[in-house]
Amino acid sequence: MPGRTVERPAPSRNLLNALRHASAQLAECVSHEALFDQTLALLGSEFGIDYALLLMADEAQCKLYTVGSRGYAATGVGSEIAFGDGVIGVAAQCRTPIRISHGTMEYAYGRAARDSAAAQDMRLEPEIPFPGLAQPHSQLAVPILAAGRLWGVLCVESPQDLRFTYDDEDALVTLAGQLGTQLWALQAQADAASEEPAVATPARVPPGEPVEVRRYRANDSIFLGNEYLIKGVPGAILWKLLKTWSDTGRCDFSNRELRMSPELRLPEISDNLEARLILLQRRLAERCPQLAIEKTGRGLFRLSVARALRLVEAG
Repeated sequence: MPGRTVERPAPSRNLLNALRHASAQLAECVSHEALFDQTLALLGSEFGIDYALLLMADEAQCKLYTVGSRGYAATGVGSEIAFGDGVIGVAAQCRTPIRISHGTMEYAYGRAARDSAAAQDMRLEPEIPFPGLAQPHSQLAVPILAAGRLWGVLCVESPQDLRFTYDDEDALVTLAGQLGTQLWALQAQADAASEEPAVATPARVPPGEPVEVRRYRANDSIFLGNEYLIKGVPGAILWKLLKTWSDTGRCDFSNRELRMSPELRLPEISDNLEARLILLQRRLAERCPQLAIEKTGRGLFRLSVARALRLVEAG
């Protein structure tokens, strides 16, 4: 009988096949940086997810920090969110997946509270803007768990209602489980690393007008001139590297050296040092081309300084 033809629905994505391909590619990653980048890329290529965040956990401070993102105008690397705050924070605090299928104001509430406090002239610590859709209609946050420990959270979102199903949740929980296992294995390898930096000739002080690098001791906030860069443990790491370079000219360092530095106040267990170094490396690449951190070997890296610096400490 003639009549209006109803358009066929798009075929559903084969999540088991996507998970198989993603697992095979993640298994080839031999560094934290490759693992972070490959995870975010696979969410797009295998699962058709356009917006995603990867955050690592700082259990001592009860917060998460962003090490990578996909689909946003700004990466948000270094941005933080507290346990229990929004979909991501609740997933971390409760160690369970959180899935929302309709529009939510979770992120907007945090921004509104901060704007209100600023309007009342309340003192707020500097922060890196947290990435995310202005009006997410679907969200899924999955904790990354392995060896009885919370490693981080994988969060995906969409401007469409009902974008993520129970099957999507199962697939991403499985993917996050593999991610956590590989993070645990990489951490164990890093802890066993025995290499030490070779003795090198002190680096030559770069020419030009010095750039002021200012550190606030209260929270290890680092500013380049008047621009905020980073704070917390990554800020403390950067300050140690810059002070050593300034005092001795040395630019080669090891992860072991950092772990043994009491001034960094790293937690005794599960410090995620490699993830913090990647965060710092990416933040410098985005905001400070005069400074760079380059991996030179197993547990080894080099601080590259292309501009004269003036280091200033404040209370």
